[in-house]
Amino acid sequence: MSALLRVGAWLLAFGLLLLPVVAVLNGWLAADRWPIEKLRLHAEYRRVDAEQVRRAVAPQAARGFFAVDLEAVRRAVLAVDWVADAEVRKVWPNLLEIIVHEHQPYARWGEDRLLSTRGRLFPLPAGGVDAPLPRLDADERYLAEVVRVHRQAAPVFARHGLELVGIRLSARGSWMFRLADGARVMAGRGDPLPRIERMVPVLAHLLDAEGVPLLRADLRYANGLAVRWGSKPAVFPPTEPPRTTPTT
Repeated sequence: MSALLRVGAWLLAFGLLLLPVVAVLNGWLAADRWPIEKLRLHAEYRRVDAEQVRRAVAPQAARGFFAVDLEAVRRAVLAVDWVADAEVRKVWPNLLEIIVHEHQPYARWGEDRLLSTRGRLFPLPAGGVDAPLPRLDADERYLAEVVRVHRQAAPVFARHGLELVGIRLSARGSWMFRLADGARVMAGRGDPLPRIERMVPVLAHLLDAEGVPLLRADLRYANGLAVRWGSKPAVFPPTEPPRTTPTT
């Protein structure tokens, strides 16, 4: 037998020996002999649904212990609502272990996204959110700046009995703050915090003195502010039942 035929025969024999191993590793053969029978999930379960995670990984887990693609499992878990990150590993002989890290929401970002406490944007889950969150609107490039302003401005408003529920930074760089009662506070361009710290105490004093709802406050003045008030609600005296004259 020539050397070339001997090499060919060895390669063929090696291929025949290797083929079952490749078939098992790819899930083509004997997946039922080494199935993944247990799934161990670690999560805070504040918002992540364990059943959604199980359904997401089931197609990959069905391929068997050797053939399961851990990166594909991780991608499937990351697609589940509220999942920020995931760690996946196999434990012999039949266990798939997944550690899930949840997003912790800090604010709404625009119409259809949320901002996590770690500064990451993620899609608004189909079920919405289970607690009121401030709404921040701006170009994504200014995310860090908007968060900085919110974290510093919210306590200033709160100290004077005003609840800050939203901030908008326009495309032209103008700041607008929205209060819980719907009032808007315009702070203009540049860093708004000095104006907020200087004028919010004045605004709170005016609110107490006027006793009418605030619609809009404009802080874009060097030495003062402009205020637009709403109507004071009418107060009617209680109606008294008609008096009847006793008969004799």
